[in-house]
Amino acid sequence: MTVVGPFKLSVQDQALEADVQLGLAAVEEALGDATKSDVPFITVAAKHLMEAGGKRFRPLLVLLAAQFGDPNAPGVIPAAVVVELTHLATLYHDDVMDEGLMRRGTISANARWDNSVAILTGDFLFARASKILAALGPEAVRLQAEAFERLVTGQIQETVGPRPGEDPVQHYLDVLSGKTGSLIAVSNRFGALLSGADAHVVDILTEYGERIGLAFQLADDVLDVASDSQESGKTPGTDLREGVPTLPVLLLRASEPDPAVPGDLRLRELLDTGFDPALPDADARHAEALLLLRAHPALTRAREATLRYAEAARELLAPLPDCAAKAALEGLCDAVALRTM
Repeated sequence: MTVVGPFKLSVQDQALEADVQLGLAAVEEALGDATKSDVPFITVAAKHLMEAGGKRFRPLLVLLAAQFGDPNAPGVIPAAVVVELTHLATLYHDDVMDEGLMRRGTISANARWDNSVAILTGDFLFARASKILAALGPEAVRLQAEAFERLVTGQIQETVGPRPGEDPVQHYLDVLSGKTGSLIAVSNRFGALLSGADAHVVDILTEYGERIGLAFQLADDVLDVASDSQESGKTPGTDLREGVPTLPVLLLRASEPDPAVPGDLRLRELLDTGFDPALPDADARHAEALLLLRAHPALTRAREATLRYAEAARELLAPLPDCAAKAALEGLCDAVALRTM
């Protein structure tokens, strides 16, 4: 079955398939309730991105992790709603910081209204997530607070950039660990913990979430360069055009110029100049850079790094008992890897 957007996740066990689909439907209904307000305008703004779709990747991981305990435990669905509301709220704020015009195929909230509305709507969603979280107990509140602190820290690190002398590639991986890995890791932790899974299982699934989250984001980096728009759902080379540092470009810049590599010097020249629309032939220069980067060894190294993180995530699952949920989590590793091919 297809569970989340770009992933074609095959669940062979019919009971697990039915349970996950039922759980995702419950999450969707609860998200609808959580984005309602007595103020009609707030409801419209809060539902703006929720109704635009999304992968629901984090709720999916909550549900799969809960299979290692009691998947019907009362805290599982609320926890899945909390992590998705948190993720949605960060998207409102991200679009303001990035001055994004589109999100999930629709106009962003800041472009539809203004930055103040987008920021306050994100705050509203954080508040609703906190309200649900409070009912899950102080331990859940602590875990979410720690994850959110890491998420914000990663965002600040990205905004500030690497310190003098700091390795830009390692800085980037640290940013992704905070911005992406933290919330995905706590999604797994919530599912396992609130379902009553054994402590060692909770720890394994938490670390798995950290690794698969990083692999997931690195696969996006590869797709931004290597895919066409139908495959990735966005215009190829968007990050490249906007000067957003991603792993292929960071690996390129970390290496010495090599005239023996076809196009290496020209690609560096294009990247140094950038692709500001005000520059002559910006579109042609961008297209040339994208073509050269697709053929450059830096893209191969970025793909290899993605596969290493996906494989590391899979290896973490080895001590867990064999079951349909374990097979599904292993399947997510395959799905992340296949996205890069």
